[in-house]
Amino acid sequence: MTVIYKKVALIGLGLIAGSIAHAIRRAGLAETISGYARSAETRDIAREIGLCDVVCDTAAEAVKDADLVILAVPVGAMATVAQEIGPHLKAGATLSDVGSVKASVIKNVAPFVPEGVHFIPAHPLAGTEHSGPRSGFAELFDNRWCILVPVEDSDNNALVDLRKFWEALGANVEIMDAQHHDLVLAVTSHAPHLIAYTMVGVADDLRRVTDKEVINFSAAGFRDFTRIAASDPTMWRDVFLNNKEATLEILGRFTEELFDLQRAIRGGDGDYLHNYFTRTRAIRRGIIDAGQDTDAPNFGRDLTKES
Repeated sequence: MTVIYKKVALIGLGLIAGSIAHAIRRAGLAETISGYARSAETRDIAREIGLCDVVCDTAAEAVKDADLVILAVPVGAMATVAQEIGPHLKAGATLSDVGSVKASVIKNVAPFVPEGVHFIPAHPLAGTEHSGPRSGFAELFDNRWCILVPVEDSDNNALVDLRKFWEALGANVEIMDAQHHDLVLAVTSHAPHLIAYTMVGVADDLRRVTDKEVINFSAAGFRDFTRIAASDPTMWRDVFLNNKEATLEILGRFTEELFDLQRAIRGGDGDYLHNYFTRTRAIRRGIIDAGQDTDAPNFGRDLTKES
């Protein structure tokens, strides 16, 4: 694989950035990987495991002479980081991110992007419930989607290079505008996470079911809700605060659907329930057919290795 960027700087060294570093090395996409994390403990771990070629103590030092800078910090922290690194970005560099929300990232980061730097937001739709510099792995993006969200006047050559970069990391790439991205993700990710947090909270509040029963008798559905609800709370707090309108729109629609299901259950309308579940089952089959999951038992997970 040909080097696409001589130096890549990763700001934030958690699951996504760590996986990017591993995937860059797997494909030989950069000569040097620099990294920075706000936490000294995270930086020490990153140095210990050799996550980057160099781990810097400041974001400004990490981005110096970088050809590609990727912000892998919570959405709510991106403006602060962008302001810090803006004066240190070299002309011709590409600045990108991995945030789950795009309209607010563009609004908050764009004012700090200097002239001559190409700002192209991105969102890799990949992850696990784990976090931290030890959690990354090179295969995270394989056959997953990465959405690129060019801003007004984005340089086409820079966009082509960033697309090649993500494809070389293993991802399928789609181009999308920010507002549509945020609506799509509210449907496919943000609302489901909020519902998962809610279901786990309901189990905690329902005092007629003991904690031991919830833990010992978790069927597949609740077990997988808890996997989603184990995701990074800081990241998800920022996602909901920064994608408020789209998430509320989808939750409103969810509430309407839930009322319809309640009415069908209360009224014993088996035909409605069967037809509804048949239609939604077909959507699940489409996800499997698209290669975005597996129909293997337990979703292909080795339950003996789960904590």
